[in-house]
Amino acid sequence: MKFFFNIFLAAIAVVFVSSCQPTEEKTTEAAADSEFKGKIALDIRDSEADWTPYLPKQAPKDAPNILFILYDDTGLAAWSPYGGRINMPTLDKLAANGLTYTQWHTTALCSPTRSTILTGRNHHLNGMAAITEAADGFPGSNGRIPDDCAPFAEILRENGWSTFWIGKNHNVPEQDVAPGGSRAEWPTSIGFDRFYGFLGGETNNWYPDLVEDNNFIEAPYTPEEGYHLSKDLADKALEMLRDQNATNPSKPWYMWFNPGANHAPHHSPKEYADKYRGKFDDGYDAYREWVVKRMIEKGVLPEDTEITEFNPLPDEMANPADYVRPWNELNADEKKLFARMAEVYAGFSEYTDVQIGRIVDYLEESGQLENTIIIYAADNGASGEGSPNGSVNENKFFNGYPDDLAENLKYLDVLGGPETYNHFPTGWAAAFSAPFKMFKRYSQFAGGTNDPLIISWPKGIKARGEIRNQYHHSVDIVPTLLEICGIEMPEVYNGVKQTPLSGVSMAYTFDAEPNAPTQKDVQYYAMLGTRGIWKDGWKAVAIHAPLTGKGNFDKDKWELYHVEEDRSESKNLADENPEKLEELKAAWFAEAEKNKVLPLDDRSAAEVLGIERPAQEPPRDRYIYYPNTAPVPEGVAVNVRGRNFKILANVEIEDPNASGVIFAHGSRFGGHSLFIKDKKLYYVYNFLGIKPEQVFVSNVTLKPGKYTVGMEFIREDAGEYGESLGKMNLYIDEEVVASGPMKTQPAKFTLSGDGLCIGYDSGDAVSDLYESPGEFEGGKIQFVGVTVEGTPYVDLEAEARRVLMSH
Repeated sequence: MKFFFNIFLAAIAVVFVSSCQPTEEKTTEAAADSEFKGKIALDIRDSEADWTPYLPKQAPKDAPNILFILYDDTGLAAWSPYGGRINMPTLDKLAANGLTYTQWHTTALCSPTRSTILTGRNHHLNGMAAITEAADGFPGSNGRIPDDCAPFAEILRENGWSTFWIGKNHNVPEQDVAPGGSRAEWPTSIGFDRFYGFLGGETNNWYPDLVEDNNFIEAPYTPEEGYHLSKDLADKALEMLRDQNATNPSKPWYMWFNPGANHAPHHSPKEYADKYRGKFDDGYDAYREWVVKRMIEKGVLPEDTEITEFNPLPDEMANPADYVRPWNELNADEKKLFARMAEVYAGFSEYTDVQIGRIVDYLEESGQLENTIIIYAADNGASGEGSPNGSVNENKFFNGYPDDLAENLKYLDVLGGPETYNHFPTGWAAAFSAPFKMFKRYSQFAGGTNDPLIISWPKGIKARGEIRNQYHHSVDIVPTLLEICGIEMPEVYNGVKQTPLSGVSMAYTFDAEPNAPTQKDVQYYAMLGTRGIWKDGWKAVAIHAPLTGKGNFDKDKWELYHVEEDRSESKNLADENPEKLEELKAAWFAEAEKNKVLPLDDRSAAEVLGIERPAQEPPRDRYIYYPNTAPVPEGVAVNVRGRNFKILANVEIEDPNASGVIFAHGSRFGGHSLFIKDKKLYYVYNFLGIKPEQVFVSNVTLKPGKYTVGMEFIREDAGEYGESLGKMNLYIDEEVVASGPMKTQPAKFTLSGDGLCIGYDSGDAVSDLYESPGEFEGGKIQFVGVTVEGTPYVDLEAEARRVLMSH
């Protein structure tokens, strides 16, 4: 029996339009409503050309370049310009040549903050209530930027700027992160001429999931050859800028540079992590005390700033995963491990800053630095996703699965290298977000939203090395750049009436006094069930933890802070100022209505990330994959989580020593793989990188011939953390050649990509039993079928064999 593919041919309508030619005696002027000012005659010799309507729009004279550097997951107390222990030589140089902002805020999470910088509108107006993987079918949380929020880069490009996006994206809907998916919201479709980076929320810095413009690509070289994503991104940025300068040196440009740092996994070259040996041995409690004093000395914080407590939420409202363990309660091994995790984080941050320094050096060498606005910032506070004990595999957090200290200690000497997918514990998140409460994801507290921002523009900012204390937000970046560039956001764009910008320009701060009044009036906050509002120097916050699933938002207790006098939000004035609190609560609901904030969502990470979302492809129970195709991203790959599933492959072995990967999905930090090794069939399910791997090996050898090989998992129960427990059978044709108990992950293999592959394993290998890419050699793979339907294995197996034997 052969495959028959139904081919549907669309009818093509061909419309012939006759055209009238002018007579020899008659000339025609352009239509009255046209910009063409020339003359059109029968003969070009009698005509007059006018190039004006066809020339690209020129940027204003002496328009500046823009380099926007946006780190991930970095609190105010981490970096050296703010008093932190992490040495940032490039940022120190820029701070000395520009302005350091102490009250610049973000949304508390990645995709939402980035959306505000893309459009200048609040994140719910952009459909970005949370990260794209948490999208829901509501106006403020659908994960797609609407047409009435035109991207800033589109406006810049149409006004004569070249536009480049380097590094992290995380604003493309999850289901569109696919080789065959819609490109409508990829960078090159929303105003950027070039893109080089990754589309997801994070990636392995040693084995990244790369995209260049509109194509998925492999990394240009390996970690063994010196590869690290931060270096690669800087190389590509320099390449784009040099190309620009070689061909269009008078044309201004906008480059948005988004490194993987400081997002997990915290991957650092060992020599950079080693620079911090012993520097965090005093622990995160002591660091907070030390750094706040330094921040006060530098003028980053007022002299009377008080340090807030590590765990400010009452037990009944707190998320246990966000608890900070006091340093003095840790044992010696925990202190050693946790200190090294901070060293690796610091090394990661500094190494990336050094790579950015290469870009700044080039701008200076090429004479462009003087008129380049450099904005250097972070998108939210430090991340607490490492749990109280830290992790060598952050994917455990997203699967709701606890870390094990003994297992983590095994990786101490290689922490930050390719062997780990590491994240420090919540204590360091709180320390690097000092003096504030909490960290990333907590939008009501400044620990999640008050982030570093340094702006340098030698030509346009006279002040050097000064502090600015005006209260601002990420929505204020676009209005600032529009004012500086001398252009406006159109009221109508591409025929769509535009939503007004949410922010205000910060350009007034360039020449203002450090403590001049802010020109901002109000800013709401809402993230993962947390919420708050700042208005005229006061702030009201609802006490609620993210991702707890507790709901009951109408029962939230509200607190009130006068942040103009109490920067760290340490004194709750709700009882003393009930009228002010009610005023701000009413303002929050008004802003929520205006910005499409409701409904609030505090469901667990596993529940939110596991939602099935509509895609262009209808849901199905059977998936067919073919060799020699790009990796299929997890968002659009077959979902085997929490269910029975079967994998079957038609293969032909031509060489007795045939070997290699047939099917692989995931990485060493979580995934599964079907492969041939030493003439035997293997199936490995790597449960969250925990050793030993679940390995099943055929009890017979494979000889040359045609086979249907595969496996089935029969789910029987659920474990303590939602993992599926059941039985695995390994098949060669009709025969069970291995079987045994197996457990599968409750949520995704990883947020970093590591897509489904046929005939090889891209990037980081799923199993230690082979090296990536582990290409299948010595035979042919016809196809691989995966089913999640409830039919017996034999049905799909028989169907696969019929297909195989008919060829």
